Amino acid sequence: MLVPLAGSVALAVLLGVAAFVIVNREDGKSAQGGQGCAGGESAVRVVAAPDIAPAVTAVAQKYNAAGHSENGRCVRVAVQAQPAPSVANALAGSGATDGRTDADLWIPDSRMWLDLMRTRGAKPPEAQGSIARSPVVLAASQDVVQGLRRTLGEPSWAQVAAAADVADPDGLAKQVRVVTLDPRQNAAGLGAALAAAGVLRAGGKEDRLIGALKQLSRSLAGSPESLLASLDVKSRRAPVGVATEQGVWNFNTRQKPASPVVPLYPREGTVSLDYPLVYTATDAAVKGAAEKFAAELTGPAGQKVIRDHGFRTPDGKGGAALDEDAGFAAKAPKALAAPDAKAAASLTQSWSRLNLGTRLLALFDVSGTMALQVPGAGADRMRVISRIGTEGLRLFPPDSEIGVWEFSTHLDGQGTDYREMVPVGPLAEKVGGVLRKDLLAGRLAEVRAQPTGDTGLNDTIAAAYEQMTEDYRADKINTILVLTDGAGNDDPDGGLSDEEIVRKLKEQYDPAKPVSILIIAFGPDAPKGRARMDAIASATGGELFIVKDVLQVRKIFVESMKRRICAPHCDG
Repeated sequence: MLVPLAGSVALAVLLGVAAFVIVNREDGKSAQGGQGCAGGESAVRVVAAPDIAPAVTAVAQKYNAAGHSENGRCVRVAVQAQPAPSVANALAGSGATDGRTDADLWIPDSRMWLDLMRTRGAKPPEAQGSIARSPVVLAASQDVVQGLRRTLGEPSWAQVAAAADVADPDGLAKQVRVVTLDPRQNAAGLGAALAAAGVLRAGGKEDRLIGALKQLSRSLAGSPESLLASLDVKSRRAPVGVATEQGVWNFNTRQKPASPVVPLYPREGTVSLDYPLVYTATDAAVKGAAEKFAAELTGPAGQKVIRDHGFRTPDGKGGAALDEDAGFAAKAPKALAAPDAKAAASLTQSWSRLNLGTRLLALFDVSGTMALQVPGAGADRMRVISRIGTEGLRLFPPDSEIGVWEFSTHLDGQGTDYREMVPVGPLAEKVGGVLRKDLLAGRLAEVRAQPTGDTGLNDTIAAAYEQMTEDYRADKINTILVLTDGAGNDDPDGGLSDEEIVRKLKEQYDPAKPVSILIIAFGPDAPKGRARMDAIASATGGELFIVKDVLQVRKIFVESMKRRICAPHCDG
């Protein structure tokens, strides 16, 4: 006994199996019971990206109702909505998938997913043409558009990246909040990131790209719909997001928000999602049937349906849905060069590495030389180093795990040159009833130099390295940060020599479980100690930074993010 269609879908959902939408002929009978199919039926399974699946389904309805055959068999088209990354993983045989995927014709939202598959060694079929196009745009609530234009001028990728730069919290970030989508899971998010990357690299501002990517990882929306809905949330900073042009139309049409979302076209140009046709059928007859349905999608009637759903045709022509009065551009926006596979792979890999968590132990020099005044600063070296640490603390997200030691000589009994101020742990975790982030800020404000203390730098680094190696976390970037005036090791009572600490670190460093040492040195003695400090940092794949201004720590933060991308094979 045949189960009615609605019951079949419900049963499939209960079983956790992705259900195809099978659209029948005008006689209303089930696909198995259609008339005029003396040679049997040929089912064409189409898997389409969720945004274009409704348009493809609408074309399939008319196609099935009209009655089509292939080699004497009646063709029935079944349409399933499935995110492109899930299908790509299923075809590649690796990675997470969203249910079962059986396709004869795959219509992803972008051929970038095919490119990424190839960079991972997979061999997907070549795309055969395209059925639609939708530019990646910036988006904002109609209520804030005028204010945004006053702040940013003409919308641009460069300005949005500046507003998202974690290393420039006092710039546009004070007025604009940027929201995006995970570029590993969403083509609009990937397209926007690649467009911004191309613009910034062309302008020689790659550091800004790193800072923006890091900050945007904290401002991800769970879905295109939730991103667009968030743009109407009132706040002191005007929200701006990334979306496709069609996504804006669909949101406004379905949700009818009180303040519609308006597409903003970046002045530099943009990239577009291209909805390619990918034939995955292994049976020649089924592939032939899929090609005939694809011809319907690319024909005049199919293209009208697609335009009516807010898309443009492959050559950029929009339909009545993209109404200029609603802010849509009559002509397709200027096109940036299509990103290549290498650029897409590099960006997604960078995103993943940038978003590894942080586990950091900071070592603050409190030796006697830190009490010396800094000419022109109105403060001693200790105060300046403390300010550098406090400024750096602002740049880390709440899930970062950070702790602090201070070091000089004999701080915790004879022969122990260091003392724990705050144990390593999440910034958002409470320690004795106080958030670790607040506890760290308080300790840094109170830290004082030891007037007669020497500098047991090498023994302190050795102890810190042993602890961080033992407590290594594979899901985080594990780092020791030394903040000092650069005078170097000065331990009259013995301890490790400069040669011994470098040799010890080289022996302990494990590229498979890297713990790197970064050193920030401030003061007139720093250049003199460059060679010794650089040797220590280099022994662990780390780096030395000599700074002259507190705010330079922002640039150092970006440099440390860049090192995440290359670690453990950085040049130093």
